[in-house]
Amino acid sequence: MSQATSELPTWDLDALFPGFASEKFRSTWSQVASQLRDLQDFIQTHCNGPEGAADRGTFEALMTRLNAFGETFGPLHAYVLMRVDADSSDALAQAKLSELELLYLEYQKLRPRLQRWLARLDAEAVQAGDYRILIEEARVLSRHMMSEAEEVLASELSLSGGRAWVKLHSNLTSQIGAVLNGEELPISAVRNLAMHPDEAVRKAAYEAELAAWKANEIALSAALNGYKGEVSTLNRKRGWEDDLAPALFENRISRKTLDALQQVMVQSFPHWRRYFASKARALGKERLDWWDLFAPVGLPGQSPKKWSWEEGRRFIVEHLSGFSPAAADLAQRAYAERWMDAPPRKGKVGGAYCTPVGQGRSRILLNHEDSFESLSTLAHELGHAYHNYCLREVPYLLRQEPMTLAETASIMNETVVGEAALRVLPPADQLGVLEGGLQSAAQVIVDIHSRFLFEQAVFARRRERELSADEFCQLMLEAQQATYGEALASYHPYMWAVKGHYYGANFYNFPYAFGLLFGLALYRRYQEEGQGFVARYDALLASVGKYPAEQLAARFGFDLESEEFWQGGMEVLLERIARFQALLGQV
Repeated sequence: MSQATSELPTWDLDALFPGFASEKFRSTWSQVASQLRDLQDFIQTHCNGPEGAADRGTFEALMTRLNAFGETFGPLHAYVLMRVDADSSDALAQAKLSELELLYLEYQKLRPRLQRWLARLDAEAVQAGDYRILIEEARVLSRHMMSEAEEVLASELSLSGGRAWVKLHSNLTSQIGAVLNGEELPISAVRNLAMHPDEAVRKAAYEAELAAWKANEIALSAALNGYKGEVSTLNRKRGWEDDLAPALFENRISRKTLDALQQVMVQSFPHWRRYFASKARALGKERLDWWDLFAPVGLPGQSPKKWSWEEGRRFIVEHLSGFSPAAADLAQRAYAERWMDAPPRKGKVGGAYCTPVGQGRSRILLNHEDSFESLSTLAHELGHAYHNYCLREVPYLLRQEPMTLAETASIMNETVVGEAALRVLPPADQLGVLEGGLQSAAQVIVDIHSRFLFEQAVFARRRERELSADEFCQLMLEAQQATYGEALASYHPYMWAVKGHYYGANFYNFPYAFGLLFGLALYRRYQEEGQGFVARYDALLASVGKYPAEQLAARFGFDLESEEFWQGGMEVLLERIARFQALLGQV
């Protein structure tokens, strides 16, 4: 029986702002508006056209203003968005988010002029230092921009276009319930039943989930068509070679790096299919069904270990301290200061995330249950929180890491805690931990590639016309069959409706695989170097917004455009598959 949700913590948002009517909230909102007006005046005066100033003093003054705006706006936006994500039926929070988006739109409208001004600067002449990357990226962006009037119009229309579709998906999916055994449950709670030990429960939950997605497929397919259609149109107008190119640029990696990464992923699929076959035998089946992917596997007569919230807290803090006392201290602080909202409930968005709220602090959203997988998810999100802490003294503009590098600390935390469990738990529990880790890794290597193939296909078709819900389902099935192959007897055609990353982001799939294998490579380096590595690891985390990924990795001797590098990270996972089979007596 799962831990009662009443025993799980909800986050403390009052420490940020004690409500929308509070003086702190109203004064911060006013400060954001004032800083924005100052920015508008400054850019109009100093960055207007080819005759605008391009000296060091102007550059430094602009960086100061942009950093100040980001430092104020970031926590305000995080607070409003968290209020919506915790309860999408909160009408006041929804209204405030809409107002704040309109305010931020005025900032976005400055970006075309700002980027063109930055693009013509000489980084040496203005002594750009760590801000050099902003100038270099502005030169690329300036080649892929429409006219200023068109860019401003695109920003204005985004609130009633792409962003509106994103909001529809988020709000609708947070409210969806699925009927199971005559009871309506939040969709997040139903999806959590994928980890139930009883196959009948898992299958019933899977069928109830698919029915819920199908009942809402018209609105969800409209949202996906609307968002991807806008993105594809703008990519063409801006002259990108294809819809993948801007995602590569935003992630600060080359196409050669992505090719090397994905080649290693595809080469590993036979090993993952071997893992799926081993799991099927352990469950007494010829092949896995989709509802078995997250099923717990244990030795005969053994039930999966249940982890209470408090037991999980002690385990995470204890074993993080053996790697990095600073990471353990940060985790302890997160528990003590109620940074986490853990229980699943109707109206709350699914999944998990960590968001910075200023001064190295974070807030973490979870949909927690009493399994090691949920404990691992929490360790993962606490890694993001530690990363935010390491960036606390870095200027706002240089804290904006690409998605590819954003997973570094979370993968490290997750690996440290998982490896600790494999060392200290009895064999029966080790099997469950190992299998849970392989479940997660299979999602990041196998399922993530299916999502990439699906998104490629959607963009190619969407350039021609809108797609029906049935067509989205068919493309998803084809992508899953290409990656899982014959290892599965059934699939999940509505995964396009489940995953919010298709809405509001583009190709937010390969960054997860990048992050996993990059993080595992860093863990291997830690194993080789010991505690002397940790200081360099912290320095790397503080530098993720300053360099392209290839350049940052090269500082650690890694060549991201080499398949050999990615194969090194993959070997860690393949060793775990072999160990899993050995524990099951299948070798």
